[in-house]
Amino acid sequence: MAKRVTVFAGHYGSGKTNIAVNFALMLAKDGAQPVTLYDLDIVNPYFRTADSAAELAASDVALVSPAYANTNAEAAPIPAAVMSAFDHPVGYAVFDVGGDDAGAVALGRYSRQLRDAGADLLMVINKLRPLSGDAAAVLDIMRDMERAAGLRFTGIVNNTNLAGETTPGIIMDSLPYAEEISRMTGLPVVFTSVRRDIARLLKGKVDNLFPVDIYRKPGWAVF
Repeated sequence: MAKRVTVFAGHYGSGKTNIAVNFALMLAKDGAQPVTLYDLDIVNPYFRTADSAAELAASDVALVSPAYANTNAEAAPIPAAVMSAFDHPVGYAVFDVGGDDAGAVALGRYSRQLRDAGADLLMVINKLRPLSGDAAAVLDIMRDMERAAGLRFTGIVNNTNLAGETTPGIIMDSLPYAEEISRMTGLPVVFTSVRRDIARLLKGKVDNLFPVDIYRKPGWAVF
């Protein structure tokens, strides 16, 4: 039951961009129209929603991204078209937000509009990434991002993975980690993502399983 506006944020390398792309494509596949994906990731110039422009266009998902995405520009300005998510509240809006508190500052520009829209702000976690391998570290990151954005998270997305090396065992081993973060924050684990080709092996074993495809540049090791 997706909200009209869903925001994915998380620590650098958590895989929130791939989750945002998959989520937008899922909405479009389920018949939600229109669907727009907004790129607010001003932190990571290397892996952007623009890398998936062809897949998004093929599913009629509109993409709003910085003009300098996929260039060598150090910092891409946020496009004014982001306000279309709130000025014309039709269809679904999915936001990909830059990692940590520095990226959350960009989100803070729209804190009032997001609160008025009743948006879901979902924290994407990955147990296998540096600096976020334990619940206490993730909690610190969450609080820093909330202060920077002037917003509170509403849920958690468990995106623990090693891309092509992910096994069902890795997913199962990540569940206590996600559950501990849920307990510490009082927030639900909205879904656990898993690479689509192994999702069938976890059916019935993991609640709210979300099969995903990997959209990334060649050589990247996370999704």
